[in-house]
Amino acid sequence: MATHAYIKLVPASKQKTITLEEVKQLFRYYRDILSKTGEQLGWRYEQAAFPYQLVETDEGKGKWFYLKGDGHRYRAMIVSVGPHTKSSGESERTFIQITLPNEATYGDKGKANEFCKFLAKKLEGELHLFNGKVMYFYKR
Repeated sequence: MATHAYIKLVPASKQKTITLEEVKQLFRYYRDILSKTGEQLGWRYEQAAFPYQLVETDEGKGKWFYLKGDGHRYRAMIVSVGPHTKSSGESERTFIQITLPNEATYGDKGKANEFCKFLAKKLEGELHLFNGKVMYFYKR
């Protein structure tokens, strides 16, 4: 059964909405900082730290993309953006959903948790983990 984690953008977040393209840019930034760590260490750290490639299909164009793993210990995770239900008088907000498909491994779950925490810290959002626990990365 597929499991999901959510990064909700709240009124105290750095931004109220986010697009799929912005999430892709954050993924590229994440890979970039991992490669810079690798340069300092003198080896290809980013391939070991986050062995995923961004893949966008015609079916999911503009709605979702998936991160394809190396195929051995890591398989895939799906990333999408959706509107957050809003109360009356509240401005529109969005959330990022990370989905682990049925064939995902424990390694995928660990890497997805790390990526979710990175996104939540960067956006100062509210992270709802795969196990149902909530982490707050915004000032309260």
